[in-house]
Amino acid sequence: MAHPNDVRAGGAPTAPPGGSPLDNAVWAALDGPHAHLAERYGRAARYRADLYAFAALADPADPAAWADLHTLAGPSATVRVKPVDRVPDGWELLGEGEGVQLVDTALRAEPAPEALPLGPADLPEILDLVARTRPGPFLTRTVELGSYLGIRHHGRLVAMAGERLRLPGWTEISAVCTDPAHRGRGLATRLVRAVAAVIRDRGDTPFLHAAAGNTPAIRLYESIGFTLRRRSRIAHLRTPGTTAPGRALTVVTRSAGRTPIGPASPDRGR
Repeated sequence: MAHPNDVRAGGAPTAPPGGSPLDNAVWAALDGPHAHLAERYGRAARYRADLYAFAALADPADPAAWADLHTLAGPSATVRVKPVDRVPDGWELLGEGEGVQLVDTALRAEPAPEALPLGPADLPEILDLVARTRPGPFLTRTVELGSYLGIRHHGRLVAMAGERLRLPGWTEISAVCTDPAHRGRGLATRLVRAVAAVIRDRGDTPFLHAAAGNTPAIRLYESIGFTLRRRSRIAHLRTPGTTAPGRALTVVTRSAGRTPIGPASPDRGR
């Protein structure tokens, strides 16, 4: 019987004791396959600033891990953390959002003959497409996190998708975007299937994230074989202005004057 929190396709292993790495995906990546890309202090880690703008805690309920993140980031620094329900007193909540996590349970993964590999040499075109489509966080070295594929029309990049988080047994599909003038042709679906084929060939299972409010994207992903697994809170925070350790935990709540962490997009919510 499948673990209720770890739905997988193709006979992939079930959740390890204590839960699935998907429950704390950013930490599982930084503590695992992406450890070489991490800046780390004790039980806190983050990606390098030009790769992915998120930090993670080994246990988001552990005050000591928050103290380690404070040391890692420094006083009065801004960080994005997910998942998080509580933050220490003294940390300022600058914004918050909700994301969903979907996992491959019935996706038909297959190569797309028209899709071409993308790399650092394609960065100007990639950033131009990202600026036009806003698929979520994409920085100057994000393309180095995994394999990226693109589709061109008359030589111009009009659609792409690729890999972001890699954790034991799982790889995230991300940066799924299509130029508005070329939507409705199924380019994003073909690219998701093609990136999933690369991931499956490596022995991993694909998963992805979306903003909880991005209903069209969630419906699309579910229609091609992804299953909604969980929702999670994302927090944009400013660390305390001193180097004092974190204090007792308090609940993160919404209030007037707090702003969402950016607009909805196909894979926002991270």
